[in-house]
Amino acid sequence: MKKIGLVKEPTFETRICFLPKEVKQLTQLLEIGFQVEKGLGERLRIPDTEYEEAGASLQSREDVLKNSDYILSINEVPDLVLDGKKNVLIGIFNMLFYPERAEKYLDKNTTVYSLDLLPRTTLAQSMDVLSSMASIAGYKAVLKATSHYNGSFPMFTTAAGTLNPAKVLVLGAGVAGLQAIATAKRLGAVVEAFDVRKSAGEEVRSLGAKFVEVEGAEEAKDAGGYAVTQSEEYLKKQKELIHERIRNANIVICTANIPGKKAPLLIEKRSIEAMKSGSVIIDMAAEQGGNCKMTEAGKTIRYNNVTIVGNSHLSREVSQSASQLLSTNYYNFLKYLIQSTKENDVLLEKSKVIDNGTITNPLLTNKFELA
Repeated sequence: MKKIGLVKEPTFETRICFLPKEVKQLTQLLEIGFQVEKGLGERLRIPDTEYEEAGASLQSREDVLKNSDYILSINEVPDLVLDGKKNVLIGIFNMLFYPERAEKYLDKNTTVYSLDLLPRTTLAQSMDVLSSMASIAGYKAVLKATSHYNGSFPMFTTAAGTLNPAKVLVLGAGVAGLQAIATAKRLGAVVEAFDVRKSAGEEVRSLGAKFVEVEGAEEAKDAGGYAVTQSEEYLKKQKELIHERIRNANIVICTANIPGKKAPLLIEKRSIEAMKSGSVIIDMAAEQGGNCKMTEAGKTIRYNNVTIVGNSHLSREVSQSASQLLSTNYYNFLKYLIQSTKENDVLLEKSKVIDNGTITNPLLTNKFELA
């Protein structure tokens, strides 16, 4: 019987990757057993008894790590002992941006799957952790903006006069951007959105927002719906357009990211200086450099009377809902992994970064060769 291990995340993490409901479903479906570190669910107020009732065995952290065949986590497990025992580690490790995270597993009897590398295919949709977390984060970004913005979002008409609605500019119309647009519209704001992908325009307009674009963007069919690096000429035009739009915006939500690469710089210092006093920028790309020149990852700063929030992990502030989605994603991936009998399974090969101590992802191999 395969043993699946679940351990507590680092102190900065509020989410849990596998909930009792999915533990019960998977143990009923497959011949596996779950080993859970005591107190795993305390951050979500889930008592140990719920995991026990779902069929899991409660153990110490040391025993879970030592006796499990598969170890599931969101972040790295720093105290995982690589002593020659075969381990399969599943998480969201962002190794293309942080290739150094792979080093400890090299030449060890360890296989690592990183779910942020799953292909954007129909089959992988139910496992797509990036889309799940982006949707939650896009929603939270707008709510966070409302807490920093001193004006109202909807229009108010009163005996004392009329208050105009907030003007929101969303940079990047992927999953996070679209959710931010939808949330801002529900709150009564006037919304504009920018994306380099012309194909995003229809989705933006369907949500009632205005789509602004620069002609001549490059798009790659194999980019999985993500943006790709643009030419210098295009980037110059793009910055001018954003500079003009941002001057009238009260709120700017930055969501533009390129997987494994530095986030594109969309908001220059001069653009921030041109913004209205009291405006707010929420930069969700902060961890990978940020879309805004003045962003500081993990910090909220004020520059020229503009509040700039650098936060790439907003889903941690909606931990209950985020954990529900993550648990479903992990459940579907783990079930697929254990049941898979295919050789050269594309879904598994794309998400596998290390196989028995050897890097198998060509993009990660390139990172090491360039280092």
